[in-house]
Amino acid sequence: MADVLTTEKVAPSKGTRPEGATSEADASRKVREMFTQIAPRYDLLNHLLSLQLDRVWRARTARKLKSILDRPGAVVLDLCCGTGDMAFALHRQAGQSSPTILGADFSHAMLQRARSKSATTGLRWVEADALRLPFPDGKFDLVTTAFGFRNLVNYDAGLREIMRVLRPGGLLYISDLLVSDDLRNRERYQRDAERYARYGVFELPEGVVVRHHRKEWIEELTRAFLQIEYEPFTVTTMNGNPSSAFEYLGRKAEMSAV
Repeated sequence: MADVLTTEKVAPSKGTRPEGATSEADASRKVREMFTQIAPRYDLLNHLLSLQLDRVWRARTARKLKSILDRPGAVVLDLCCGTGDMAFALHRQAGQSSPTILGADFSHAMLQRARSKSATTGLRWVEADALRLPFPDGKFDLVTTAFGFRNLVNYDAGLREIMRVLRPGGLLYISDLLVSDDLRNRERYQRDAERYARYGVFELPEGVVVRHHRKEWIEELTRAFLQIEYEPFTVTTMNGNPSSAFEYLGRKAEMSAV
């Protein structure tokens, strides 16, 4: 038990750090390379291993955000969009409301997959780093990031960019994985905690580094937003195992404090 307590006190990192990364730029390059490698089979793995439940979950999430999608002239950003499935779910939910929906990701290979699926949708895709978004201040009514936030090399910088591009009163939606208390995950957390300087980070046999977060850390990270909702739920991972996850919905203040 003492070992567990010592491990859990390891401080959170600033962002994702693949093994061997010597700087944020190097970490970003390694993450991009990883997604380039998995892009061709990314959708298939998601759908097969979750027994298509990933589609159900995205549709439910889009329904939750319907009030924003129905707003006249709404502009939406799906950040770290990958192959675009969340953006497609938002588009289907919007129907005749026709908000402007952009998907942004720094993986060219992932965006190629998204574009190949979107010929008739009117969705727009932007190759961009989440830490340096090519958008003006206050452009978006809603920013979503579904299981992609954990891949940022600097979490605080990513939240600052999201805050910058959201309009006053705009909404932020995040879903990601939580630290779990089952034996399989506890063993992996403890095994790799010293290596990655954080309890909840571990490496899969395929070389992919996975990050699970604590609720308290999410609350601290999003402290600049007004929390509207926090809901834990269970997902099936790309390895076919159940894992704890969360949905967070927060609002940017209507007026910045002077």
